[in-house]
Amino acid sequence: MRLLTLRTPAGNKAVRQDGDTLTEIDGFANVGELLRTQDWEATAKAAAGATHPLEGADLDAVVPSPGKIICVGHNYRNHIKEMGREVPEFPTLFAKYQESLIGPNDDLALPQESDAVDWEAELAVVIGKKGRRISEADAAEHIAGYAVLNDVSMRDYQFRTVQWLQGKTWEKSTPFGPALVTKDEFTAGPLMTSAVDGEVQQSTPTGDLVFTPEFLVSYISTIITLNPGDVIATGTPGGVGHAQDPKRYLQEGQILVTTIEGLGQLKNRVIKEA
Repeated sequence: MRLLTLRTPAGNKAVRQDGDTLTEIDGFANVGELLRTQDWEATAKAAAGATHPLEGADLDAVVPSPGKIICVGHNYRNHIKEMGREVPEFPTLFAKYQESLIGPNDDLALPQESDAVDWEAELAVVIGKKGRRISEADAAEHIAGYAVLNDVSMRDYQFRTVQWLQGKTWEKSTPFGPALVTKDEFTAGPLMTSAVDGEVQQSTPTGDLVFTPEFLVSYISTIITLNPGDVIATGTPGGVGHAQDPKRYLQEGQILVTTIEGLGQLKNRVIKEA
């Protein structure tokens, strides 16, 4: 099942995608709100609200206001190598805030303050069931599904200190969507790519993660309770602009496309922030 958050003249609506048709799930303004109900899967499957064409749909971030966005750094060996780091013993964690999220086709604003805006294609895990100290064996029960995310990073700010947050959560910088694909229809493994103006920059199977989604759910839930709608961004593979020689960063007018086979595509035009 594919669930999306649709912008309409009457406000946001959680919808189910059936082929080229979007069906409203009555009573829910977005997918995150739907996930916070006990029987969200059955509710979504039974939905029979107003319909909309997928073509031309104005989509918001699939979960526009998650309670937590927890990101994982250094989780693909080829990215760890290109950044000159060692494979970590434990996950490297940092946070992102909901104000950073944009829809899958929204414009991506280059901030006035940064000249080093980089791409980072990522597999996002969306939580569907509350839990604390979840075992790795039980972690799949707590995953609602998966989506595509690009952890666009302002490298000049990121590396001002050893703490990365200030380079990772700029306002309206993180495309997220297009859909939440439920876990029965997706398993980590398919190819993930990012491309700038049609030139592929990153191309790695999502199954090459150092720490799997199940391990991350277990590890993070040891620290803090995970709630429905929370998001875990699982890290980026090799091919980022900062690691190239010479370094390459996003420029005004470029098109950033992020794709994961089986999940969908983000397509974001780069503009200068007003």
